[in-house]
Amino acid sequence: MKENEEIIPEHHTGRTIDTDRCIELDSTEEAKAFFETVKARLLNVNAWGKIAGLASADFQVVDKDGKEVSRPVREGDYFKIDVPGPGSLDGEGHDWVRVEEIKSVSTEQMESLGIRVRPSANPQNTSEHVSHFYSEESTSNFIVTREGKSITAGVYDRNTKPNVEAEHPVDKARHWVVGLSAVVWFSKVQWHQLVKGLLSR
Repeated sequence: MKENEEIIPEHHTGRTIDTDRCIELDSTEEAKAFFETVKARLLNVNAWGKIAGLASADFQVVDKDGKEVSRPVREGDYFKIDVPGPGSLDGEGHDWVRVEEIKSVSTEQMESLGIRVRPSANPQNTSEHVSHFYSEESTSNFIVTREGKSITAGVYDRNTKPNVEAEHPVDKARHWVVGLSAVVWFSKVQWHQLVKGLLSR
């Protein structure tokens, strides 16, 4: 269940991709303790490649000034993503997203942490063009939730479609091909492996 649904934008165009996984622990107390680990893993974006395992993209957190950092992700940061295969020219070999919101929700019955990211320009150069195979309308929403003894991890992509507004013709072709294949690859492999790794015990 996506208890942090407010962080997910309404869907208007392109495709939706939902990938989630749920585990149940022996007690609420055990679930509460393990959920702290799950939240820490979600915020440790630099380790997502290792968490997801073989054939994963690599992720690096970059701050608003374009500097690579080793700390939990914050609002306003960027993800510098190294997707297997050719990278974008504007992105200097990488795809880029900006962290729009990090939202925490807690009630007597549940607790949840969500991160929303959106394709962005590369903050490490002067280009204003979106450096990602998805268009600027697209978002990826990462949510972990504990309800009682159950913990769910999910990735919910909305408004996903290829980015055809790139500056370079090579990037336009690359984004079209990679964007279309990513609908399958990220949903079937990358995000599946990530949510599995977030809940690994």
